[in-house]
Amino acid sequence: MSSIRLVNIHKHWAEAGTKALDGINLEIEPASFCVLLGPSGCGKSTTLRIIAGLESATSGQVFVDGVDVTHAPPAGRGIAMVFQNYALFPHLSVAQNIGFGLSVRKVERSEAARRLQDAAALLGLTPLLDRKPSQLSGGQQQRVALGRALVAQTKVCLMDEPLSNLDAQLRQEMRHELRELQQRLGLTVVYVTHDQTEAMSMADRVVLLNQGRIEQNAAPRELYAMPATTFAARFIGTPAMNLLKLDQGRIAGSSVVVRQPAATLGIRPESVSLGGSVPATVKSLEYLGADLVLRCAVGSELVTVRAEGKTRLAEGAAVGLAWTAQDEHFFDSLGARVA
Repeated sequence: MSSIRLVNIHKHWAEAGTKALDGINLEIEPASFCVLLGPSGCGKSTTLRIIAGLESATSGQVFVDGVDVTHAPPAGRGIAMVFQNYALFPHLSVAQNIGFGLSVRKVERSEAARRLQDAAALLGLTPLLDRKPSQLSGGQQQRVALGRALVAQTKVCLMDEPLSNLDAQLRQEMRHELRELQQRLGLTVVYVTHDQTEAMSMADRVVLLNQGRIEQNAAPRELYAMPATTFAARFIGTPAMNLLKLDQGRIAGSSVVVRQPAATLGIRPESVSLGGSVPATVKSLEYLGADLVLRCAVGSELVTVRAEGKTRLAEGAAVGLAWTAQDEHFFDSLGARVA
């Protein structure tokens, strides 16, 4: 089992005047599943590539299992990587694709064959070893890419949006398989995605990135229940958390008083119920089967409500909303959480 530690990692391109990473400090525990989450351009793939040695940091240090590998080549870091596009050789069979890295490293033939058979059995690829990638489904191609990483027998595996090319149902199945495989083998996995469902369902720790900085580093439940900033509050959760401007202790444009002086009040849509004392007007609605998503005006602010799908309302209807004090989140004028 191997840990990963990033110390004050910066990455910028002087000629373009852009900064991809701005002081990343991160510790990833051995045998844990760490997800780097965030919108496009936040620096998550750059962070992964710096860990892998595919890119050099402008400054800072990378440690793998306590060893400084900042200037080590990718092959010297004891790391395997699974890419978004699988990077399979179309002219090689499944067996040849999986074993390619072993032949390059000149692993003894009998040992390479044993590793290949073990990885194929683990991933359910044994009947497919003679096929070419073009004869495989998307999920099977993903397993081949994963098998190529596993035969290297490294304890660190980096994954860059490996499920993004799969359909929704297959992504769900592969999420379960990947997590189960990681736990069974005791791998340290660093996984990049912009999909919060992948992050929340698979991770031991979620590292939420925003504009090259770590916005919050927490377990999925903590990230959802105690967002550290308004960015984290909006990024995690579907529909996104309501962030209501406050004006002198009231929701802006209304007479609704809140219990704590702050700049912004946050409430999850699923925490808001109908039939309360807060007057609101339905501005729009979206029927999703099990849920009905309402957008209601309270003063000059819009409150999203996730109600039961069988609820029958129309645009323009007057409703009363309610939520409990325990469901309220408060943020200051800079967007940081108020204790």
